[in-house]
Amino acid sequence: MSEIDVGRRGFIQSAAWMGVALMAGECLGGRLKVAAPSGAPMQGCALKPMKKVRVACIGVGSRGTSALRRLSQVPGTVVTAVADLFQDRIDKELAWLKKNGKPAPVLTVAGPEGYKRICESDAVDVVYNVTPWHMHAPIALYAMEHGKVALNEVPGALTIDECWQLVETSERTRMPCMMLENCCYGEEEMLMLNMVKQGVFGDIVHGEAGYIHDQRALQYGSRYHSLAGDPDAGKAGRPGWALDFYSKHSGNWYPTHGLGPVATYMDINRGDNFDFLVSLDSKQANYHHYGREMYADWRKDFKVRMGDMNLSLIKTKLGRSILLEHDVSSPRPYSRLNLISGTKGMAMSYPELKVAFEEKTGDGKAHAYRDAEATEAIRRKYRHPFWQVAGEIAKKAGGHGGMDYIMDLRWSYCLQNGLPLDTDVYDLAAWSAMVELTERSVDSNSRPVDCPDFTRGAWRTAKGFTIDVIDPAKLPEGFQDIKRDKHVDETARQEGLI
Repeated sequence: MSEIDVGRRGFIQSAAWMGVALMAGECLGGRLKVAAPSGAPMQGCALKPMKKVRVACIGVGSRGTSALRRLSQVPGTVVTAVADLFQDRIDKELAWLKKNGKPAPVLTVAGPEGYKRICESDAVDVVYNVTPWHMHAPIALYAMEHGKVALNEVPGALTIDECWQLVETSERTRMPCMMLENCCYGEEEMLMLNMVKQGVFGDIVHGEAGYIHDQRALQYGSRYHSLAGDPDAGKAGRPGWALDFYSKHSGNWYPTHGLGPVATYMDINRGDNFDFLVSLDSKQANYHHYGREMYADWRKDFKVRMGDMNLSLIKTKLGRSILLEHDVSSPRPYSRLNLISGTKGMAMSYPELKVAFEEKTGDGKAHAYRDAEATEAIRRKYRHPFWQVAGEIAKKAGGHGGMDYIMDLRWSYCLQNGLPLDTDVYDLAAWSAMVELTERSVDSNSRPVDCPDFTRGAWRTAKGFTIDVIDPAKLPEGFQDIKRDKHVDETARQEGLI
């Protein structure tokens, strides 16, 4: 879709949805409430409280297995259905559930379209989508069409057209659609959000975000299924589905781990909005070098198009700037950058938390980072309420330092108590659109590319992100009853997020 098409579609959709947005009140049999008429009718929407949240896990590969085992320990949540391409994966998880005294799912389906039967089932409220990237949007669309809450792994979609489809389907079916961006729930990310909201850094001006993660061994390994038609499928040294994407595309194909938290700091879609970006790729060297050096039978005809480093600069409607980086092939330490800067100071959390801010304008205290003792005091003072309530339990549960458990506990808590989810389909679309937008800019010699406004102007009046709480009194029994699973820790170690 061209840039002019995006603008035309936005205009047409805004006109069409002006009428829909006026349908304030109860919708879809009273299951959904619209907070206020706007160009983005799914902002601030909530379902009626669920006594028990019934979840279907679609995809139980490495990360999907971690998700299923984690979800089975979230109070008030039960895994009622499982789908995967392979029956042996499903059988392994059924055995784990039985061994750990968890209820058996009422429905399991193997095969490429098993997710459809799951989405059509009356035994499911939420579809938890942990599949390869190209299946995120199709499964979420099918889930919403069948009255299910759609929770998508990252990125939530791969193209701008998919983003619009998700937005329009969520609005039409009145079903929430949220991206499972676990990094928004990291302890330091939430600490920084709390500090931003309390005005510690003043007027926010600039942010830095990224995903720097050496995945050469991961992408050439057997963990990712190899390309269809490869006679040596499954062998180490054969490119998997993610590396296949990289062979065909440029730009940033995994933008949201870093961008999501910075977008919350800046209230993107809730007082500010992405305006335009420019993006460039470095040359590709590391995937080719690694393949040649490590595998005698490496496919010499296999070429990766995506550069080792992608750099993007994003401008917001309020004039803020964001530096977004992506590098999954260079031998260097893991980082998400995670930096925020304003008129009073700044904070960053990679490789460790550092803060520097003025307590009084011009006092010079922002010229150096606070020492270890002062930084620890800041941690205690501004620790996010989610982590105050569930931090130690989350760390016990495992999963990227506990952020995964905090994320799942929170969205389930919202559904159990009739609250809006923390992020919505407009956030999913705005963050995921960077996949196509960065490629457009790279392929046009780094020319500026406009960012679609999926809220159709509603960002101007929408309420900003808030610091909410998880009330233990509103959680079912079993909140403290957590068992650690080795698979969860191993997956996190491989993915580098610990």
